[in-house]
Amino acid sequence: MIIGPKYKIARRLGATVFEKTQTQKYQLSQARKEKNKTRGFSRPKSEFGVQLLEKQKARYTYCLTEKQFSKYAKAALSKKDKNAISRLYANLEFRADNIAYRAGFAATRLAARQMVGHGHMTINGKRITIPSYELKEGDVLSIRTASLTKPLFADLDERLKGREIPSWIKFDFDKKTATVQGQPKYNGAETLFDLNVVLEFYSR
Repeated sequence: MIIGPKYKIARRLGATVFEKTQTQKYQLSQARKEKNKTRGFSRPKSEFGVQLLEKQKARYTYCLTEKQFSKYAKAALSKKDKNAISRLYANLEFRADNIAYRAGFAATRLAARQMVGHGHMTINGKRITIPSYELKEGDVLSIRTASLTKPLFADLDERLKGREIPSWIKFDFDKKTATVQGQPKYNGAETLFDLNVVLEFYSR
């Protein structure tokens, strides 16, 4: 997926949706720019504008195309119940590339997508090459044995130190395996986007 200029996109969205925009250097740079801005009239966003903004934040966070993201959103809405938000969040989080990122195998979701796409990962011992592959509870994601010696994983132990792994993933540091042991719970206060507003966009 070709994203484009990440700093420019992050400034437009007003959110640090990419890892490279989550550094202290970037934050200080943005603070200086805001301070030097000439005060002027700022038109409030329309309801549609707010919905579009939240949708873009979520889409770029997971590094998905519009076609991919809308497919997840419409699938979540298709059952017409009160669990659409939880269903959408779970479907996004259960992607193989996202779990590879969450477990610490890759530093970014884009790197995790490439890692899975190049066949470096296995699910329950079977090699996969589809980043969007959906895991379920009990599935085990691990590095393919033949890939462990590749430069890609040379600093893996160092990368894993201090890595904060979600409670719904059980990580075995010795075996380098990540087991899905529960359902991810959406908490709007902990994300950069509001999935309720995102689904309102697709419900129009």
